[in-house]
Amino acid sequence: MKSFMENAKYIFGPIPSRRLGRSLGVSPVPEKTCNYTCVYCQLGRTAHMINERRLFYPVDAIIGELKNFLQSGIPFDVITVVGEGEPTLYSGLGELIRRIKLLSEAPVAVITNGALMHDKTVREDLSLADIVLPSLDAFDEESWKKINRPYPRLDFKAAVEGLVQFGAEYTGEIWLEIMLVEGINTSDAALAALKKLCDSVRHERLYINTAVRPPAENWAKPASAETVQRAAALLNGISIDKLSEGGFYSTIEDMYEAVISIIRRHPMNRFEIESFVAARKDDSFPSCADLFSRLEKDAHVQTIDYKGIKTYRYKNK
Repeated sequence: MKSFMENAKYIFGPIPSRRLGRSLGVSPVPEKTCNYTCVYCQLGRTAHMINERRLFYPVDAIIGELKNFLQSGIPFDVITVVGEGEPTLYSGLGELIRRIKLLSEAPVAVITNGALMHDKTVREDLSLADIVLPSLDAFDEESWKKINRPYPRLDFKAAVEGLVQFGAEYTGEIWLEIMLVEGINTSDAALAALKKLCDSVRHERLYINTAVRPPAENWAKPASAETVQRAAALLNGISIDKLSEGGFYSTIEDMYEAVISIIRRHPMNRFEIESFVAARKDDSFPSCADLFSRLEKDAHVQTIDYKGIKTYRYKNK
């Protein structure tokens, strides 16, 4: 199992999710491949901005890794197709979800920016999932371009209309998420406009979030706790910070490589790393101080001081 996880390209985790519990990640798109370059993205700026659906990797290869992981018996709550970009850009998404469901009884979730919901094929692919979690951060074309910075030929109205249509067709659960960016979608007028949009989309849950890790752009400021609570009350949503989050997990024995394997997909701050190290109860590991020192010297790791707390994020090679 150790060698498998060290070489895994498509399967990662389980990682803690405040919405989904212990989430086993499936990544069907290359690193930072997306049709948005959101100002708040914890992975940093989009490196490969495209809007064409492609079969980036063979479905067989992804399913093969999943089969290997499932043999380990490591517990998880949900299989989440999310990756390090926009999963609906993967043209094999429908087949991938069908085959995942043949292997596991765990619910399958897809986290998406919702930009391609106007595409009937995308809606059909997503309809195979048990839970779809689309983002709806903007309330008009201008705020969409400021927050999500979409691929030039995308259309805000078409994206929203596609989401409305998906809600009317889909039999699973839709969990909307709004990411608040101070000064852009946090005013009373912005929240009222967002409420109108959300009310037009059938959904079972609505999560209100703001950046807790370093965003792609330093100027993208998180909303205050008071603003998040105000938005949650107005939109009849759930504040993400009220949900509990479990611990990170890795089967890789080497402590440093285990941390690297996590931050390749999901940035971690120093407290999350300390908690991860403590949970592993490895008496042979010297100290977190040595680990942090090594991370900060690693050319592939970006160390960001955010709100006075160091966060570690993997960089493109």
